[in-house]
Amino acid sequence: MSLTCAIIGGSGYTGGELLRLLLAHPKFVVAQITSESNAGKRVTELHPNLRSFTDLKFISIENLEKTDIILAALPHETSRDLYGKLRPLANQVYVDLSNDFRLDDSFVYAMPEVYREKLKTASQMAGCGCNATATILALYPFYKENLIDQTRTVVEAKISSSAAGNKPTSGSHHPERSGVVRSYKPTGHRHIKEMRRVLNTDNVHFSATSIEMVRGILATAHVFTKEKLTDKDIWKLYRSYYGEEPFIRMVKERAGDYRYPEPKLLRGTNFCDIGFEVDDASNRIVIMSAIDNLVKGSAGHVVQALNIRFGFDERLGLEFAGLHPC
Repeated sequence: MSLTCAIIGGSGYTGGELLRLLLAHPKFVVAQITSESNAGKRVTELHPNLRSFTDLKFISIENLEKTDIILAALPHETSRDLYGKLRPLANQVYVDLSNDFRLDDSFVYAMPEVYREKLKTASQMAGCGCNATATILALYPFYKENLIDQTRTVVEAKISSSAAGNKPTSGSHHPERSGVVRSYKPTGHRHIKEMRRVLNTDNVHFSATSIEMVRGILATAHVFTKEKLTDKDIWKLYRSYYGEEPFIRMVKERAGDYRYPEPKLLRGTNFCDIGFEVDDASNRIVIMSAIDNLVKGSAGHVVQALNIRFGFDERLGLEFAGLHPC
């Protein structure tokens, strides 16, 4: 059985990642891909990494036909305006990867590790924010078990340039971006609402810092537990929640250059690597979570969610192991 897909807004980084993953997927067929400003152009003009993998051309939304799955990878605040036109074109599942529907109860939040059962029957899915993904997966077991002082959870994420999309700004101009460690959202990041909703709290505090990296996020969370926890306690906690998860890996090595999660090693993969360190002098635990923002933080978890929805192996189309060195 093959399922047809249409990618809406396929000229951006997320659209390109969706296309890359779906072209290699044995059960999904990309039948159409849109870009209003690039209609008529070959897809590989904007996504040259896909040369010889596809001969698709971009089309306008006006020329879309019905497919089994619609994947809307449109800019934030654009998807909602086009929903009425696009939704009837999805025969089975409508997926939106923007920020517009993540808090909408009519959409299932597409985080397999938390909402797997709901995803099995979902007709509408909302892709998760990349910073929210890294943060929620790191903290979810602690919040679910009510182990921490929720008033003191602070997360700081170091974020790559691709997380801002492919539209250049004065701040993303190479002479301005190169070499930066720039705090750009110390408070008020839009992904906080997702974090707080899934974790069922009003007290996650989040800051975002831009660094010179094309792909990846490293989120560092500082949590304070109600009682002192040992390494063994924390390992047991994470195993109880993520022991069977195909894309969660615990990384806490005693030796080597990569003892903790490192986003560089996750480029192109759907893994979330989680590590931690206990502060012996207090009840503080430092939790580190790394992802590729364009895969596990965007297109990859959506493909994983669709695999769940249609009863496929969750790993299908997402088997890439990553590169080293890179």
